[in-house]
Amino acid sequence: MAVCNVNALAYVLIESAQPHRWQPFLAEVVGMMPLAAESSGWLRFKMDAYCWRLAVVPGDQERLHTAGWELDPELALNDVAEDLRVAGQIVEPLSDSDCALRNVAAGLRLFDPSGQCVELVQSCALDYQPLQSPANVLRFETGFNGDMGLGHYVLPTRQFDACYAFYRELLGFERTDSMHFDGPDGGQRLHFLHVDNPRHHSLAIYEAPQPPDNGCIHLMVEVTDINEVGQFMDRCREHEVAVVSTLGRHCNDQMISVYVESPAGFAIEFGCDSLQLDWQQYRPTFSRRPSEWGHHWQ
Repeated sequence: MAVCNVNALAYVLIESAQPHRWQPFLAEVVGMMPLAAESSGWLRFKMDAYCWRLAVVPGDQERLHTAGWELDPELALNDVAEDLRVAGQIVEPLSDSDCALRNVAAGLRLFDPSGQCVELVQSCALDYQPLQSPANVLRFETGFNGDMGLGHYVLPTRQFDACYAFYRELLGFERTDSMHFDGPDGGQRLHFLHVDNPRHHSLAIYEAPQPPDNGCIHLMVEVTDINEVGQFMDRCREHEVAVVSTLGRHCNDQMISVYVESPAGFAIEFGCDSLQLDWQQYRPTFSRRPSEWGHHWQ
């Protein structure tokens, strides 16, 4: 039985030895709102009513360092921590300074079987300040007051079964869809998982024989219409950002999107029109192909 109920992907921390490369990319190309520089060295970016959604933190590597998952605020966090320890997990509470940096009331830190840092947090602060996008993005699709989370990301791992069990059996994620990519080595599996909001998936787990060091296949952000996607593509051309997969529409979540290369080497999926689902009326699917059209990898 799952030990907690995850509501949404609250934030991601990206480690970088070259944070100056992220500022123009996230602000001028993706269109997130940069916040004032801090003594911590964190570069924060805002998307919606939440105080922030993505932070670039100083480090030696270029990678997605941490995924922050928001829990139901009514859960007893000490009980969650104890249940995780009983299940064999090494869990530590976030310190007061950690919580202050993250604008959360409380949280826990642990690592999934792939080594990805996972933070389980409660009561993320909202400042309700309107998005002032340097790229004039009107709105990112994150739900009412951000309740659908910032988007989704794809986790590459050799420990596919262990990661699936970790997120599903311990953290309460549910499967939305699955794919299998054929290959001479038996192919790779891909599971799409949702949490307690209407977004088709907030996490996907990809079976990677040789996972990239950057800890991520792609990170997705969603906007409200196809014009925003087209304008993003124009900005990528202007800023010489490499397109890694052409515009296309996915079969499973119906998103129209394009993939471009981030400064860390993983892709940013920028799209619109993804399904929002009622989980009481949904059955998991198994998809044979990823896209109805487009999404030609470069």
